[in-house]
Amino acid sequence: MFPTKNNSINVWAAVIGLLFLLFFFVIMGRFLYIAHSKEIDNNDLTAMGEQKWQHYTVLDAKRGKIYSSNQQVLAEDIPSYTIQAILSKNAGKENYVTDKAKTARLLAPILDLKESYIYDQLNKPLYLVQFGKKGQNISQEVKKKIDKLHLNGITFVEGSRRYYPNKDFAAYTIGFTSKNDKSNKQYGVLGIEQSLNKYLTEQDGSVRYYRSAGGVPIPDEKQKIKKEHNGDNVYLTIDSRIQTVLDESMSKVQSKYNPKRIVGIVADPRTGRILAMSNRPSFDLNKRDLTSFVNSPISEAIEPGSVMKVFTLAAAIDAGVYHGNQTYQSGQYKVPGVTIHDWNQSWGPITFDEGFQRSSNVAFSIIADKYLGTEKLYNYFQKFGFMQKTGIDLPNESNSKVSWKWESDKVMMSFGQASAFTPIQIVQAATAIANDGKMMKPYIVSKIVDPNKGKTVVKHEPTVVGQPINKEAAEQTRELMRQVITSKKGTGHALYNLPGYEIIGKTGTAQLAIDGKYLYGRDNYIFSFLGMAPKKDPKLIVYVAVDRPNLSGVAYDAEPVAEVVNPVLSNSLQYMNIKPDAKDKVTDTVNQIKMNQYVGLETSDVSNQLQSKGFKVTTIGSGKITKQFPFKGDQILDGSRVILVGDSDKELPDIKGWSLSDVMQLADMLSLKPHISGQGFVVEQKPSKGTSLHVGDSITIKLKSH
Repeated sequence: MFPTKNNSINVWAAVIGLLFLLFFFVIMGRFLYIAHSKEIDNNDLTAMGEQKWQHYTVLDAKRGKIYSSNQQVLAEDIPSYTIQAILSKNAGKENYVTDKAKTARLLAPILDLKESYIYDQLNKPLYLVQFGKKGQNISQEVKKKIDKLHLNGITFVEGSRRYYPNKDFAAYTIGFTSKNDKSNKQYGVLGIEQSLNKYLTEQDGSVRYYRSAGGVPIPDEKQKIKKEHNGDNVYLTIDSRIQTVLDESMSKVQSKYNPKRIVGIVADPRTGRILAMSNRPSFDLNKRDLTSFVNSPISEAIEPGSVMKVFTLAAAIDAGVYHGNQTYQSGQYKVPGVTIHDWNQSWGPITFDEGFQRSSNVAFSIIADKYLGTEKLYNYFQKFGFMQKTGIDLPNESNSKVSWKWESDKVMMSFGQASAFTPIQIVQAATAIANDGKMMKPYIVSKIVDPNKGKTVVKHEPTVVGQPINKEAAEQTRELMRQVITSKKGTGHALYNLPGYEIIGKTGTAQLAIDGKYLYGRDNYIFSFLGMAPKKDPKLIVYVAVDRPNLSGVAYDAEPVAEVVNPVLSNSLQYMNIKPDAKDKVTDTVNQIKMNQYVGLETSDVSNQLQSKGFKVTTIGSGKITKQFPFKGDQILDGSRVILVGDSDKELPDIKGWSLSDVMQLADMLSLKPHISGQGFVVEQKPSKGTSLHVGDSITIKLKSH
């Protein structure tokens, strides 16, 4: 019999049922396997789920700031942006580039890119594009310009960048950062940024929590928070006012004489604190347009020339073998292998004191060879720290280069030839002359502070690193250095004799050797000056060296050096309230008043009160006093200047006739950026009296001696 239609249907139903049952068990088996192993094709389902439902936010920390000694910010992190363009629709949203030609045309001048390049980027078959390095690290100001264009599809990714408000200010000392391509983290490349990178580096934090499909945090789920940690702040010994004068003076000399390089250091001899340090050529820290990574004041040993006579003289005095009134025959002196000449050929028989004033090579060859002895001279130079690094807290310090094989080299080292020393070694040795024999280690980092806890993690204190000479030798050396400036026979008389100030110093002229042979010609020298002031108790050491300036039409070879040294000395001494002559000293008959606290009082009331007592009162703004100078508790003299800052309507006063120290104090109180030229007292100012003032404004002043 043939099967009926119903029997056939039942068979197929049974087959389908069995297949469905088999499929069901396969699915269930797979489900149980996945539930047990939590894995598909070697993909961790737990991790994938956490990635989908878990929200992760980075808490951006900031790299530590770098400050000057007077609290001016020299380096800090500021917001920056990377521009990007969305090229296609995203989940139905219309925020994508709709007019590529217009977008390219408008962005090109702002980003300093070719219009064709931007247009090509916008036509790539991608969802999103960026615009290379010029589209990265965009400032807030540039972002605002682009925002005002209201371009579809243009968005920004926020980040941070390192910013240096004063551009080329102490550029090689501060240094700069670069970013790691993989981690996008900053790291120091030069200067303090490099040497203190471990302190300055920040640690980003994070927040992690679970959320629903709609992005809402799931109740009762605890957030996992890792707190961010900002980098430590570094406080330098650099005084921004003195550094500004040094930088600007060196820039003018660089422009005027086009030397190969200029080196400048200003230090406090009592502590070893570096108050200013600079190189030329320099560079803008924000642009990083540098041509050399060498920080010359600490990394380049140069032949110092006659500056070294200071230390030979001090050694001979300390050893008891210097007799300044004794005469010798100037002109030339023979040692094995070489005849040493004076720069002026011969002055005839002169005293050793006059030999120091005139910078006689023969005088110091005789002292080293006959009286002190070269071995003893070497020992003194060791005591002065010339044979080892100073240990200054900056990276890449170099050591000296001393030739001690031939007798001629040993003698010539007494007047700065056949040997090379770094400027920082010279400055360290000079602290012993200024500081009554005590030699101070130079340092540039004052302290390092953790801003998260307000705790000082590193603090540097003045360190005595030796006493190469006694107090009497130091005093006599300073007296003879003063004669270099005051005597008409002195090499420093024509250029460094600043009226009213007891400047002491020693000039230097060093020949340059290339491939073992000295160069000749007026321009082929390194001209230098080591100066201090005042003579009795020096508060400043200044060392400046100018390498191969163009001296065409210049009367004195050392004029480029003096054009750096003199503004630095005169302006710094004024700023430090060191009076220009003895009659300005305080006597018992001078009326001194202790300054009261005036902050919070009315400017007009306080101004009238102080003027009635004979003070010169300058008020900036009106209303309640927010800042005052001098400060509460300061002792001030009759006729002193008092500056009061109100809380509204701040305008620049007439500052003509002001001293540099008063101008610098005003700039500090109002957070202005001063640009200074000349020396003495203010004769010109820009902007003019009555100009409204804002934080960060520049003020240009010209000084002139009366």
